[in-house]
Amino acid sequence: MRVPGGRLRAVFVASFAAVILVTSVGPAVVVAHDPPGIDRFLRALGSVESGGDYYALNSTTGAYGKYQIMPSNWPAWALKYLGDAYAPQTPTNQEIVAHGKVHDLYHWLESWRRVAYWWLTGSSQTSGWSTYATSYVNRIMSLYATYAETSVASTRYGEGNAAIAYSGTWVDAGHRSYAGGNARQSKQSGASATFTFTGSRVVWYGPKGPTRGKAKIYLNGVYKKTVDLYALSYSPRNAIFSIGWTSSTKRVLRIVVVGTAGRPVVAIDEFVVSD
Repeated sequence: MRVPGGRLRAVFVASFAAVILVTSVGPAVVVAHDPPGIDRFLRALGSVESGGDYYALNSTTGAYGKYQIMPSNWPAWALKYLGDAYAPQTPTNQEIVAHGKVHDLYHWLESWRRVAYWWLTGSSQTSGWSTYATSYVNRIMSLYATYAETSVASTRYGEGNAAIAYSGTWVDAGHRSYAGGNARQSKQSGASATFTFTGSRVVWYGPKGPTRGKAKIYLNGVYKKTVDLYALSYSPRNAIFSIGWTSSTKRVLRIVVVGTAGRPVVAIDEFVVSD
């Protein structure tokens, strides 16, 4: 890719990411936990790409948002990390997708410098970087080094935690990539899992795959949305649903199994709550 020599405005940086192709990424290694410093890296990446602007648009390439994701990449990435190829690019969805993508890239490329280079060029090469690409990576890593770890404390609640009340038939399912090696799943229509927590953000992690179905999400008794856990291939670790607020207080998240014909299974690996 021919990279322009500089940036006049943050929203133009997407032109440097035009070669980020879904097919250029090698097989993702799925792991149970986030790599170290992921929040700092995402903050640095978003700052360099758009100045942290969730609504930044490159009028030439169509790259959009805080991380300047190309329109050709969004459907596949949204399908993998949100379960919906047509999910809108809301700030929350941008964060989930970018988090999932750099998570997988780190466990493939094994360093944040290489992840930053891939984000710019779509290449996994370790040498022969252009002067501009090297400068781009150095800018990100400089910010990464200077940012304090700003992510708030988080607590993980495994599928067997007492804060989760199950109704209907649920069974244990094991996999080495599940947090703690175990999840709890149901294929019974109407079966539910009710999670009571106190926090400012919650993320439901679970598997997706050909046998996975739909689930309805309720928050404090109010219906929020229906998520679809279907995917062409099995992926044990996914952020199925995430929502955040400006303050921390007690809340109740309820997941109800729809019982989708031919693929009814819905599973809970864990919930992660931010204070």
